[in-house]
Amino acid sequence: MTALSRHRRWKTAAGVALTALMLFPVYWMINVSFTRDRDMRADPPRLFPVGGTLDGYRAVLHDQLPYLGVSLLVGLGTVALTLTLAAPAGYALAKLRPPGGGALSFVLLIAQMIPGIIMAMGFYAIYLNLGVLNSLPGLILADSTLAVPFGVLIFTAFMSGIPSELTQAAVIDGAGALRTFWSVVLPVSRNALVTVSLFAFLWSWSDFVFASTLDGGGGNQPITLGIYHYIGNNNQQWNAIMATAVVASIPATILLILAQRYVAAGVTAGAVKD
Repeated sequence: MTALSRHRRWKTAAGVALTALMLFPVYWMINVSFTRDRDMRADPPRLFPVGGTLDGYRAVLHDQLPYLGVSLLVGLGTVALTLTLAAPAGYALAKLRPPGGGALSFVLLIAQMIPGIIMAMGFYAIYLNLGVLNSLPGLILADSTLAVPFGVLIFTAFMSGIPSELTQAAVIDGAGALRTFWSVVLPVSRNALVTVSLFAFLWSWSDFVFASTLDGGGGNQPITLGIYHYIGNNNQQWNAIMATAVVASIPATILLILAQRYVAAGVTAGAVKD
């Protein structure tokens, strides 16, 4: 065995070990979701759910489906609002170059650094005065504030790399800025569209701060609050908690698997100049 071959094997072994270490919490979540309540505090803990139970998943089907439905609606609404605002803004900054565009990009970058709890308290005061607390539109709007700045930056970077000959040809054919954006720029921005949509959905799907602040006592609570209802002062239903977490992770996992190649292309767009 050559030194190069041994080096590659060591790298592979190290990669496998690190991957297993990072995925162990996921395995443990699945393991606990099948573990019976009386076995939760077994010493030593059981690495496999011997004599497991489906009680946690029955609880999900009985209790959590409305919360999952709300999360789906909020996620899709957040994606729609984010794309509606971010795509035209990214096109304007990339191709139309309005005055103050550089300053606006800097402001959008700074906006992503504002802690979520501060934004949540600001939204709470505004929503309280407007009477839109505990509403789906209010939660969608709040979640979109996380995704829109990111989306604008991604669209700007991607659309900056679109050849100017494409847009100039559309202008020569008589297309205005809106028609050029809709018929030329958007169709070739598929990678950026998928990237922004995925991150917007995942951020809204996993949101807890906005949900607990703006809809903590309402009837439109997402799955993050549904999981939280299983935690009490004297009782924690760990198999139900973990079963809900497993079910809630499935949509995100499927989306990541399906969209990974588009995300890689969308995130790196504009990073390298030809």
